[in-house]
Amino acid sequence: MELTQTQHEALTELINIGYGRAAAALSELTGRRINLDVPKVAIHPVDEISKALHAVLSGDVASVHQVFSGPVSGNALLLLDYRAAVLLNSLLLDTPAHPRGFHAAEREALTEVGNIVLNACLGVFGNLLQVHVTFSVPRLDIDSVDGVMNSISVGSQELKYALMVHTRFNIRDSSVRGYLVIILGITSFSRLIQELDTWQKGQLAT
Repeated sequence: MELTQTQHEALTELINIGYGRAAAALSELTGRRINLDVPKVAIHPVDEISKALHAVLSGDVASVHQVFSGPVSGNALLLLDYRAAVLLNSLLLDTPAHPRGFHAAEREALTEVGNIVLNACLGVFGNLLQVHVTFSVPRLDIDSVDGVMNSISVGSQELKYALMVHTRFNIRDSSVRGYLVIILGITSFSRLIQELDTWQKGQLAT
């Protein structure tokens, strides 16, 4: 299943709305101006997402993972390579960057960043679909890309698709690149595409 250009543009616009909300929340949380670049969105069959991630991430990655459920269900992850996670923590907490593991405060900061970004984007989807989506408690893991992806499941649904969103956090004249991955079962994905068409037609009519 592939997106038409119109669907791709609509999805990018919606995620950008979510990113705007996330940036505002992160700025308020940290007291620093934080911007998120306009996202680049791609669709992959779920069995190809690891290959796509390997092309841009290597070694251990920090991932914040949330399961969401309701009429639309799936898994959402924010992934940063290890160095990017260390830099992001340093910028957020205004502390020197050190590459040897994360202390409790640093793990909490990364988890909260992931929680804000994931909830903002998934909240936009929930509003679009006019459904109530519930979220699990976010979980931070440090693992390889394969280790992260092997831990993912979407209930018993088969034929899954993954939205892969490239983004960049801009903080204090520095930037940190990250990747948002939203994995959906075929039923949830089909409904999302259907509602994207409806939303886009409504935008054109106004």
